Amino acid sequence: MRTGLTGTAALTAVAALTVAGCGGAGPGPDLVVRGTPPTRPYDGPLRLPVGHADGSGPRALRSASGAAGRALECDGEIFEGSGPDGWSESDGGDTPEEGLALYFDMFEPRQPDHGYRAERARADRVLYSFDVGGRTKVAVVVAKDQRDRPGWGPETSAACDPAELPARVAAALGWEVWTDREGRRVPVTQLDGSAGAEHCGWESAHFLTLDGRTYARDPEGVLGRDGLVREPYRARTRMPAGARDTGYHQGGRRLWLTADKATAYVRTPHGVEAWPAVERGAGCA
Repeated sequence: MRTGLTGTAALTAVAALTVAGCGGAGPGPDLVVRGTPPTRPYDGPLRLPVGHADGSGPRALRSASGAAGRALECDGEIFEGSGPDGWSESDGGDTPEEGLALYFDMFEPRQPDHGYRAERARADRVLYSFDVGGRTKVAVVVAKDQRDRPGWGPETSAACDPAELPARVAAALGWEVWTDREGRRVPVTQLDGSAGAEHCGWESAHFLTLDGRTYARDPEGVLGRDGLVREPYRARTRMPAGARDTGYHQGGRRLWLTADKATAYVRTPHGVEAWPAVERGAGCA
């Protein structure tokens, strides 16, 4: 959500705080870049009341993320959002950019860790944005000298769905984004693929969650051993007569479903696989 255009003075302040060539916390791509200002930079307040609404839906995330949530320009709903979770006395940075670096050190978010612009600045707060096509997809507000928290550190943060990031960026962060039949990237809140957790002993498995129902590719049978699936994974099977092509595809895989959605049929260049549904609420100890 945007509230208007910034004035010349605000843009000048932002430019002064943006240091091209600074490397953030270490070697590698620049944490903060000069970039190209968007047509309509965020012009709202950087300090807003932060709510603590129950749940994890868009309304709760917007309430919890304050100014960072309002600075987003998502195609869909807000995906992540959080409010103050402060730094200790020894953590605060000397500059706004060090405060941004602290955000990644403290929380290790699955978000881009370089390529941010200082979009809006005040004496005690700076909004950093990661933009795609001139639109803000990740926003972090850093603040200075909060109560019992001297120096610069993260105050609020928010992000759009990972499917709104460039494909190579999302992939590097470990997000598996599928595409629909029209070639549009599907939000991971709707369709999400992920590898099995190593700490569960499930690293040989792969999960696919569609509209709240999860299916699993389990070539070594680790999920059946743990009672997570009622039917076994089949590496080769016939496509049922009643199955329909959902149009969703990713990396050579195409997803087909029958009316009961009890099994996901994944067509690959080598044939058809049957991925059984995972028991609801199942997890490892």
